[in-house]
Amino acid sequence: MKKARTARELEIAAAAARPPRPQKALLPCGDAMAMLARRGLRPGKARLDVPFRENLEEETAERLTALLGHYPFRLFLRGAILHPEGFAPEEATQYLKRAQSRAYAESLVNLGLAERTARGRYRLLCTAKSFGGTLEWYVARELGRRFAFDVAAGVRFHARGVGGDLDVVAAAEGKLAYLELKSSPPKNLEVREVVAFFDRVCMLRPDVTLFVVDTALRLSDKVLPMLVAELENRRGRTGVVPRRIERELWALTAHLYAVNGKVDLMANIGRALAEGLSALSPAL
Repeated sequence: MKKARTARELEIAAAAARPPRPQKALLPCGDAMAMLARRGLRPGKARLDVPFRENLEEETAERLTALLGHYPFRLFLRGAILHPEGFAPEEATQYLKRAQSRAYAESLVNLGLAERTARGRYRLLCTAKSFGGTLEWYVARELGRRFAFDVAAGVRFHARGVGGDLDVVAAAEGKLAYLELKSSPPKNLEVREVVAFFDRVCMLRPDVTLFVVDTALRLSDKVLPMLVAELENRRGRTGVVPRRIERELWALTAHLYAVNGKVDLMANIGRALAEGLSALSPAL
């Protein structure tokens, strides 16, 4: 049997060990990123996949933000992104009238984000793989502008065994909110995405969590049942009964909400955040 080392031998070995690597300062700083670091993560900002320069001039960013507040424009831009080689306005989406699509294409030209090409076609000057990064940029900007959150979008967190990035994290009142954003229709949502979302929530332990699907379609048909099924699986019991707050704004728990984009995406997000923060307040 191997003889146990004495206290002196243990101290000598510890003193001879290599010193730990110095930890890098948290960059970029801010409450949201700092709250991730305090949870033992090593957060970093990923470059957002957007069809424009991230450092837009403020006037251009304001005009783009105003347009993104309209669901039909988001539908149009989502389709335009899928045609990097160029598009006729009516090719971007089937849900708008030709005149409205052309007006949105001209808006992109006026913003300096697109150019006119031959035979009435247009082309975005910068390409993106999907609309997801633009949605993250818009929601993060509006959370800061409307609700004075400290916000970070497209956050890499380097947690072992947990995949994906954090779409948007926001800090205020000493509380951390995490928003998972989906820009595709509910029919494209897969179980593995819901499982990965819950993995991130369980790792992060935010105070308020929103699962946001940028659609005018009902969440109760597919999205809500998938969220309920995974939540019950995590709890090891059935009986989760979502509570409808209004329209397609649902509370699965006092800290977890499902939101769609019907009428006003940011108003829906704001209402869910208000519900979640209120639930954290002490009762009378």
